[in-house]
Amino acid sequence: QVQLVESGGGLVQAGDSLRLSCAASGRTSMIYRMGWFRQPPGKEREFVAAILWRPVNTRYADSVKGRFTISRDIAKSTMYLQMDSLKPDDTAVYYCAASFQKGEYEYWGEGTQVTVSS
Repeated sequence: QVQLVESGGGLVQAGDSLRLSCAASGRTSMIYRMGWFRQPPGKEREFVAAILWRPVNTRYADSVKGRFTISRDIAKSTMYLQMDSLKPDDTAVYYCAASFQKGEYEYWGEGTQVTVSS
């Protein structure tokens, strides 16, 4: 089992940057993949970005390509999401997730709020 805790959310203006962190604890050596998802107000949760733990490989939603960068620090068991050129449409609760294998994500954090004002 893995426990996930997100941090780094906040209120920013359009064009600003934020870096989210997701700290994993527990059986972190078993992690195969981690990802970021978000849920905008009144909408369903959507995929943002994912990263394979070893070897590193990344994937992004079209809406964030070129603006967001996902990374991980295995030694710290932490995943990051660097968000640049933020837009009001990026406003959402951001969740991190992890899985020990391909398929569904098995573990989820509680989420962190990101609000981008225009």
